[in-house]
Amino acid sequence: MNSHANIFSIGKFDFKLQHLLIIGILAISFSMSFMIRSEPANYGWELNEFDPYFNYRATQYIVENGFDSYFQWNDDLSWYPHGRDVSHTSQVMLHITAATTYWIFGSSVNLYDFTILFPVIIGSLTTVVVFALVRTIGGTTSGLFSALLFSISLPIIIRGQVGWFKSEPLGLFFSILAVYLFLSALKSKNYKITIPKMVAAGIFIVFGLSAWGGDQFFIIPLGLFIMTLPFLRKDHKFLIWIIPIFTISSLIASLGFERLGIQFVVGLGGLSLIIPTIFLVTCIFIQNKSNEYTKNRNGLFFLAAILIISSGILILNHDSQFIPLPTHRYLNAINPLLTTTDPLVDSVSEHATTTISQSFLFHSVLMIFAGIGIWLILKNHNKSNFIKNDMISFALIFGLIGVYVSSAFVRLEVFASLSIIILSSLGLSALFKEFFSNKIEIKKFKIIVIKSSFAIGIMLLLIVPLLFPVNGNIFSTVNNPPTILNGGSSYRVSTTDWVDTLDWIKNNTEKDAVIATWWDYGYWIQTKAERATLADNSTLITSIIEKIATAFLSPPDEGKNMLLQMESDYIVIFIVGQRLGIDNGDQPLYTLGGGGDESKKQWFMKIANEPVSKYLQSDGISGTDYFWNETLLGKMIPFTPLGYVNLATNQQSQNYQPGFTGIYTKDIKFPEDGDGPLRLVYSSPSFDIEKGGQVIGVFVYEINKENSIN
Repeated sequence: MNSHANIFSIGKFDFKLQHLLIIGILAISFSMSFMIRSEPANYGWELNEFDPYFNYRATQYIVENGFDSYFQWNDDLSWYPHGRDVSHTSQVMLHITAATTYWIFGSSVNLYDFTILFPVIIGSLTTVVVFALVRTIGGTTSGLFSALLFSISLPIIIRGQVGWFKSEPLGLFFSILAVYLFLSALKSKNYKITIPKMVAAGIFIVFGLSAWGGDQFFIIPLGLFIMTLPFLRKDHKFLIWIIPIFTISSLIASLGFERLGIQFVVGLGGLSLIIPTIFLVTCIFIQNKSNEYTKNRNGLFFLAAILIISSGILILNHDSQFIPLPTHRYLNAINPLLTTTDPLVDSVSEHATTTISQSFLFHSVLMIFAGIGIWLILKNHNKSNFIKNDMISFALIFGLIGVYVSSAFVRLEVFASLSIIILSSLGLSALFKEFFSNKIEIKKFKIIVIKSSFAIGIMLLLIVPLLFPVNGNIFSTVNNPPTILNGGSSYRVSTTDWVDTLDWIKNNTEKDAVIATWWDYGYWIQTKAERATLADNSTLITSIIEKIATAFLSPPDEGKNMLLQMESDYIVIFIVGQRLGIDNGDQPLYTLGGGGDESKKQWFMKIANEPVSKYLQSDGISGTDYFWNETLLGKMIPFTPLGYVNLATNQQSQNYQPGFTGIYTKDIKFPEDGDGPLRLVYSSPSFDIEKGGQVIGVFVYEINKENSIN
């Protein structure tokens, strides 16, 4: 069958069989991505993780009050009593895009449901944008491979599931679209199309930055790529005006967002575009003034000078800070050897350094095809029917930068994944072209068998990571409940503990009540319970988080009065455990641990700059007698140690011993009818779980103001 045969025509456009194939594969890619991303909805229809709750509330504010009010909004539920300047500290483009698309498409559903589904749709649509990008680099076959691989990429899927109304899905969509428009403009010969594309590329790269700050790492490969263009292309007159259009468009667009603005223009982000653009224009001028034999040499000398001067400026800036620097986590991605002494940064799980085993789990066989892609690209770069030199340059630069920056944080593995997808797609396309173009002098039947076996073998290699390892493939990994249904614990269960607690707070506390809790749960309380919190997930005022940690580790009366000075009325803690299958007489027995405050208390100590050994045993988990008897947090945890057991040998001990696990019984130290510093006014349903069940316990304490020490 001839894939170029016309099916029908619309004006001058002929719709061919190959177009039908492209549409079919893109539809499959979209559908696979949509189904995999929707897996957590089996547990319940809720927003996932923490940040999406604030993003929903910010989007709701736009829908109900309009854009003008949004840009003037100081959120008084956040960081009480300071509030939060939302447009200056938020992912503005995420809120604007969601609100706008809701007005256009979402009239038949409520906004909460719309934001739950939003990341699934945007993430799945990105398969089409990835196809367009990789097709621009290496052709249609490469583009189709990339769409399929993107739709099942584990690092990308887990940061764009149903309910994941966070930065990454929309940030990736905008930035990949921007890179496509940039490369497409460079390849276009029609100036009427080139200029709008390049202006749009500059605008969309800024939209991506406003939606997700991590998109700064798209700017780095673009800047480096711009610096290679004078050596790779001969159309210098075209480059000397089209690249500045992109840079100027980006800088002007950034001024429209408070979070970016002038700080971006004069910071590392803006300079990563400005310096390469100045280099390109100057280098072309130098090359034009040089003869044919010395122009590349002179250009390279100038490049070396620029790199030396830039390095010197960065070294001088280390102390003087005359160039605004991004936060430590962005600098750490640029230089993975940087270390931090900030325990608040270290306590965030997504800031953990990527391990080799994680990288292999995320990318596995694609690493092989990416290596093949690099080899075939370099091997065939002079062939007229293969990728052009500038596209080779971009693919390699983007690939290396993506893998490099992702080595700093697990969260940035999306860049390694995108890089490997691009290189793997190019490699697979080249591999198929190499194999199927060979003229083997054997019978036609044998050729069909050999080539079919090759194609099936490649398909099997690509399918293996979808099925193995059994407990670590994409389907088992995404098969987790939304965070609010298990509290972010290690238990794959769906409970109403947090939902019921937030509903109780909303209906049983004063509307102007202020809640003290660890910052992890701030967005949930603000959005679901509609109450102000001292701290939340934006971690904007770290000194308040330090005060909360100090109060939790202080003696009960002292800690209570510290929280009263911060104007809080209630305290919420979260405890995860398991009720054992046996009781001690009429006493239920429990183990504690699994992701609640009982598992985070070591971070409280580090953030409060307290000695861990004072509060924890040598295992770094079990509390000391001082922790249980002398701290506000120890007293708030409604359990007390009964003894310790070595689960491997069944040995028992009244006192802690290395290798032993704590066994706990219920013990409410601050009952509702007591006269202590706190009163337990609510405990979530799983506190009374049956034998063998998980405790996803949320506990609300009212601060007793009657016996306060002034």
